Amino acid sequence: MILPITPRHAGVLIALVLSSVITNRAAAAAPETNVSKQSKPEPKLELLSARQIWDNGPHNAFTDLVRFNDEFYCAFREGAAHVSPDGKVRVIKSDTGERWESVGLITIPETDLRDPKLVVTPRKRLMVIAAAATPKPGGGTSHQTMAWQSQDGWQWGEGRPIGEKDFWMWRVAWHGETAYGVGYGTQPENPFVRLYSSRDGINYEVLVPKLAAQGSPNEAAMVFLDDKDQTALCLLRRDEGPRTGLLGTSRPPYKEWTWKDTGKQIGGPALARLPDGRLIAAVRLYDKAARTSLCWVDRASGKLTECLPLPSGGDTSYPGLVLHDGLLWVSYYSTHEGKTSVYLAKVQLEPPPF
Repeated sequence: MILPITPRHAGVLIALVLSSVITNRAAAAAPETNVSKQSKPEPKLELLSARQIWDNGPHNAFTDLVRFNDEFYCAFREGAAHVSPDGKVRVIKSDTGERWESVGLITIPETDLRDPKLVVTPRKRLMVIAAAATPKPGGGTSHQTMAWQSQDGWQWGEGRPIGEKDFWMWRVAWHGETAYGVGYGTQPENPFVRLYSSRDGINYEVLVPKLAAQGSPNEAAMVFLDDKDQTALCLLRRDEGPRTGLLGTSRPPYKEWTWKDTGKQIGGPALARLPDGRLIAAVRLYDKAARTSLCWVDRASGKLTECLPLPSGGDTSYPGLVLHDGLLWVSYYSTHEGKTSVYLAKVQLEPPPF
């Protein structure tokens, strides 16, 4: 039964409606209180497999990994020991990551070739970059970064020197048509890092003469974000003072950098940007037992958070990272099974970001 609305009832009803509107507006405008705001949790990482892919040399170490012509390519150093005068660069390839074959062995007489890195140029050439270490007449070692290129991944051209002598350009990253590399001084008189740039990957000019100098900085990895600012990030190792790594941030023309402490001592850094914008690094960690591990990278704070230690130990690290087929593929070397050998890990990110 519907009751008639009297003038007195109408007044009460209007008051109730106005009170409700005012209360709802106030609630919408008022700041949230006693509500726990939780940040979106990072996805879990699941190690699908980690297996040895090469142990033919006496000491197999210092890896890198790329995709080129729809295949995996892995480069590393073969030598008698971690440091020895006979270092060679071995390049192997695989279509699925299961079976591997050698497609190159790069040598220079009486020279130790160290820490090879792989990069695909904008002109679709595969490039190997490594440091040529040679004894100095009066003692000590001199370093010259070298580069080799291949159109097919099988035949390699002559090595060409890049960058400055005794500034080891440890890794190169392309952004558009420009290559960037951080070179670190290898002599007592140049204990700092420089930033170089190149339009062809061979002829480099100094972009920042002294990028960082505190704490004996050296190995570095760079990525460029897919944002309107074209932000560059640099993960940098340090071996003195606090010994904790640094995360650098810059925008074009990449001459001014801001640095934040990662909070962890790191070695052999590799850095990757996931398609959803998150950053992940693969490094050697020194706390507790030495190991190769994956870490989330917080851009705001610069901090590294370990998320997945890989089966590794002892003489280990120097990973390469590739995002392919919904997985994160990681090359690295380790001695946890006895002989220093090269390994490949397959990692699933849950939920997949790509």
